[in-house]
Amino acid sequence: MHASAGPSGFDASWSGRLEPLLSAGRGAGADLVEVFLERTDHLGVLAEQDTITNVSPAFGMGAGIRVFLGERDGFVSTNDLSAAGLMAALDQALGMLALVRSSPDRSPFEGLPGLHDFGAAKLDWLARCPDLREATHRLLEGTDRLQRHGNHLQARRGSYARDWQEVLVAASDGTFARDIRLHQSVGLNVLAADGDHRAGVGRRYGTSGRPDDLRHWNAETSAQEVCESASTMLYADYVEAGQCPVVLANRFGGVIFHEACGHLLETTQVERGTTPFADRVGSAIAHEAVTAIDEGLSDGAFGSLSMDDEGMEPQRTVLIENGVLQRFLSDRAGERRTGHARTGSGRRQSHSFAAASRMRNTYIAAGPHTPAELIASVDRGLYCKAMGGGSVGPTGQFNFAVEEGYLIENGELTKPVKGATLIGEAKEVMPRISMCANDLELAAGFCGSVSGSIFVTVGQPHIKVDSITVGGR
Repeated sequence: MHASAGPSGFDASWSGRLEPLLSAGRGAGADLVEVFLERTDHLGVLAEQDTITNVSPAFGMGAGIRVFLGERDGFVSTNDLSAAGLMAALDQALGMLALVRSSPDRSPFEGLPGLHDFGAAKLDWLARCPDLREATHRLLEGTDRLQRHGNHLQARRGSYARDWQEVLVAASDGTFARDIRLHQSVGLNVLAADGDHRAGVGRRYGTSGRPDDLRHWNAETSAQEVCESASTMLYADYVEAGQCPVVLANRFGGVIFHEACGHLLETTQVERGTTPFADRVGSAIAHEAVTAIDEGLSDGAFGSLSMDDEGMEPQRTVLIENGVLQRFLSDRAGERRTGHARTGSGRRQSHSFAAASRMRNTYIAAGPHTPAELIASVDRGLYCKAMGGGSVGPTGQFNFAVEEGYLIENGELTKPVKGATLIGEAKEVMPRISMCANDLELAAGFCGSVSGSIFVTVGQPHIKVDSITVGGR
């Protein structure tokens, strides 16, 4: 299940094939020409109960070509990596801007520099990953542990995904860089039922750049976590709807900030006119307790990368500092159209998508309090230990299900409750995050937007929201 991953892929020799392409695009009048080359090797495995029910390998290869003229751009993708195929794709992209190739002698393009090769030390990553036999063994170990620790389980599921990608980015501004990426994730899900009582719980764990991580996965601990949550929620009462303070747990609790606010801080939203924060740089948009960061640097995190999909190295970007908006996440198009400088945030699912400004590892920074202090400050409210799915509107309206929740009464956790949904709008909720604990943790996730589905990390410490609408019965 492994494609060839040796140095015969995308190396420095590709400069000879790509320079004529970049020269032709610039000679046609384009301000900038970018080529994104990609090879992928995916393996997905699904276990249901004690049986492997699906194995899905997939291999891909292709190129995306983008040309810019002022604030406009044209993008075309192709699976034909021959010189003729790439040139045909370039002609289509140029045609979108009413440009036509002319004599190469008229091109201002002066050639590519030496290759900036982030992938040179990663050539053996794919070969070092668990093969199909080992992956299925570990996954079945996980579903077996669910059976041992769970009660009233009607369904047990485990899933594993391994995604390997080699990319090469060349652009007429002198960008010439290659990288190899590796993402692995494993998930466990259960459905518990007893009479009229139901509870569904799932957890996913993921890392990047660590070929041996599935071997180090603690299936016992993961299964215990899932089964304990399902057992607790199976007989929980339904929560009452209303407005109340809420304490959100760390790790995946950060999905609300990611979805409701993080997307509004991408220049993609500035271009569309859908963010209420477009003209708020330098102004307070959140409580002074909130500092929010996006970066691609945390070792092993799902959203980390050596370079973005436009060939730029990542950086640590402070989005909000002490409640004040500092800057937006920006890619090439965002910089050209909005004036916000690039932040190494140009990302895409594959060569079939043009890059767009996207989050990487995005989290609310740790604060000075303990989680116990946050809970003790609430007379009556809701503690959200684990978040489920939800939806977000174009300007930050959101609703998210609480997968595991507890009442807070007189500053203490009491009985578990289910059926809760958090409902709000980013510009209203951000000023109400009044306390942040000292226990920041990150969690792996997937994010869908204009440039497809990408690997991201969400995160936060425990946080307190002074007031939010809780949907229930």
